[in-house]
Amino acid sequence: MRRRGPKPQKGTPGKPRLWGRHAVYAALDNPDRRLLRLWATHEAASKIVIPDGLQVTYADVADLGRLVPHDAPHQGLVLEADPLEDIHLADLLDQAEDGRPLLVLDQVTDPHNVGAILRSAAAFNALGIVTQDRHAPPESGALARAASGALELVPWVRVVNLARALEDIAEAGFWRIGLAGEAEMTLGEAIGPPRVALVLGAEGEGMRQNTAQHCDALAKLPISERIESLNVSNAAAIALYAAVTGAR
Repeated sequence: MRRRGPKPQKGTPGKPRLWGRHAVYAALDNPDRRLLRLWATHEAASKIVIPDGLQVTYADVADLGRLVPHDAPHQGLVLEADPLEDIHLADLLDQAEDGRPLLVLDQVTDPHNVGAILRSAAAFNALGIVTQDRHAPPESGALARAASGALELVPWVRVVNLARALEDIAEAGFWRIGLAGEAEMTLGEAIGPPRVALVLGAEGEGMRQNTAQHCDALAKLPISERIESLNVSNAAAIALYAAVTGAR
């Protein structure tokens, strides 16, 4: 169904509004994503297959700009959808395979960082990511754009108790490595077993003590003394590469 109509300024509470080609294309292709409404320029709409029954409102670039945060690069596409269904940790662990690392994020709250981590997780065929539900960003346009489509591809488990989740992860055969700048061994030295869970803390604060105590090893990236630390999304990408190549 296609129609012209009013162009609301605000999104519906609890309904993420995604924008940009990669994020919207991936959401349209995801059979598990319930789509609610699409706003598009005629040019952008001509390049996609619009699912039957999806309500479409055609608008110009300026009108679309009013639907998203200031200066957000919507590329002619804005999609409102329901959040993805919750995934249970046990179900994700049932799919574990040797050589596919798992990422655990301890209170990483910046949506751009989480989105970039999802993108790296997809690139290195990670099993998924695990976050604490109350200390992680919700699905959003900014997160989905940073993920460049990976939000629809990488399983994301939200748990109430991260320490308990790490215990379950260990029971599933994962060697839990926490990244910490003060660690004595390097990540390359810590990687050994074929199933690795990489645990990363928030920028600045790092991992909480209780989280670190639920790791089998603490390791650091061997970076130059010229810089104190890396952005958490950059650290995640490097750690994933090390885990994948170390598992081969």
